[in-house]
Amino acid sequence: MIFSCCDPALSEDLQVSLTLQLVCGFTTLEIASAFLRKRAAIEKRIERGKRVLISSQRLFDLADRELATRLSAVHRTIYLLFNEGYHGASAQTVVRSELCREAMRLGTLLLDDDRVCVPATFALCALMWLNAARIPARLDGHGDLIALAHQDRSLWDRTLIERGNEFLERSARGAELSEYHVEAAIAAVHSNASREEQTDWARVIWLYDVLMTIRPSPVVALNRAIAVAQRSGPEPGIEALRGIACGEELASYPFYPAALGELEFRAGRPARARDHFQAAVALARSREERRFLERRRDAAGALAGRY
Repeated sequence: MIFSCCDPALSEDLQVSLTLQLVCGFTTLEIASAFLRKRAAIEKRIERGKRVLISSQRLFDLADRELATRLSAVHRTIYLLFNEGYHGASAQTVVRSELCREAMRLGTLLLDDDRVCVPATFALCALMWLNAARIPARLDGHGDLIALAHQDRSLWDRTLIERGNEFLERSARGAELSEYHVEAAIAAVHSNASREEQTDWARVIWLYDVLMTIRPSPVVALNRAIAVAQRSGPEPGIEALRGIACGEELASYPFYPAALGELEFRAGRPARARDHFQAAVALARSREERRFLERRRDAAGALAGRY
């Protein structure tokens, strides 16, 4: 069904949006969050796609040669399905392990089919396995989010990390370099560091630079800026954040003002940090995100009150 919905007559974004709704059961709000777009725009996009599919005369009758032309959109769909489970827009909970497991199951099905078992498939699976390994440490006993730097790494699933590293190695058997290769390599840097201090931030920045050449986006630029701050300090990080052309894509994304808040806090400007965290709280997409950002806001506010 996913391959059938990924009709090349549609743009890839439209293929993926349609598949996320019809096959994966996403709401238009969740799809809009995945693409960092307004809900109304996604609704129009999906309606256009449905009209194209309705007119198709051979929706489920695909020749083998057509699978390759649709594989990029299928990869993207599985990637966004996993992301929604890992840190999505659900109002109920920030981590939905069942979605991650389903995305990993679909990735395994691709690996089992020689027609679509290509380097990018291995890279996508590497990314999912490496990130899934960290899920047990992402929430505390109260269900509150824990930032990567403060996670108990002994809780990370070493079996998943080892399998992810194997997938990443197998993904290198070819000339193709996809966004999934680069994201998986970034995830591997984090997953293979036994302590936060061992993270090779220079390599992470370099990998984000590569990713910006393959699939540039404000979110990639945001993550790169955070890595810059980890390597060089808060001021260069703030400068990198300020240099991002935010536009619509980051206007509703809570982690842009949250990143500014963290770096202003580290730079010794708690009042500014509090204001940024408050802006992030207003954009929070789930209870866990809101509680996490409120704690950061209150910590900055308490320190600001001492001055």
